Amino acid sequence: MPERFKTVLLFGAPGAGKGTQGKILGTIPGYFHCSCGDVFRNIDIHSEIGHVIYEHSSKGDLVPDDVTVKIWQESIHARTVTNEFKPHADLLFLDGIPRTTDQADLMDELVDVLSIIYLVCHDENAMFERLRRRALKENRHDDADEKVIRNRWAVYEEETRPVLDHYPQELVHEVDAVGAPAEVLRSILEIVAPIQTAHFAAFNG
Repeated sequence: MPERFKTVLLFGAPGAGKGTQGKILGTIPGYFHCSCGDVFRNIDIHSEIGHVIYEHSSKGDLVPDDVTVKIWQESIHARTVTNEFKPHADLLFLDGIPRTTDQADLMDELVDVLSIIYLVCHDENAMFERLRRRALKENRHDDADEKVIRNRWAVYEEETRPVLDHYPQELVHEVDAVGAPAEVLRSILEIVAPIQTAHFAAFNG
C-alpha cells in the first residue's frame, strides 16, 4: 500500500450534492468513493460507538474529530483488505471528511490530497429543500427537521468551511452545484480526469 492514499476531496455545504456526485464517480473504473456519512450510518446504533455518533448527528453536530478519523481509517482499511479499494491503482474520492481543520491535520499523514472539488451554492433555501427531499427519499428523519438543518448549516460555516484554508488554494476548484447532475458531473470530470491520467501513468510506469 502507498504511504498516503491519492485523494480528491468532495467539498461543500450540506445538500450541495457531494453524495450524489460521489456515488456516480464511484462507478467509474479507477475511482473509489468513500462517504463518511455512509460509514457512520452503517454502524450499529446500539453499539457504544454508534450511540456516540447518534448523540451528535441527531442534533446536527459533528462527531468528535479523533473518533471520526479512527472510524474512517478502520473502514477504508477494511475496503483494502477485501480488495474493493485498490490504493495503488484507484483515486480515492472522499465525501464528508475532513470536516474540521483538526480532522484535516490528523489525516495529513493518511491522504495525499491532489484536488478539492468545491460544490458551491449560494442559495441556502435551495440547499434546505434538497435536504428535505433527501430526508423523504432516504427516510433520514434528522434532515427533515428545520432546526437540525439550520444547525448543520451553521456548523458547516463555522467549522467545515475553514478546512479549505488548510490546503493550497491552487488545489481548490469551484463547481456550480445548482445545475443538473450530469452538468455538474461533466464539470467535475474536466478537473479530475487529467489527475486520473497522471495517476494511471505513474501506476503503470
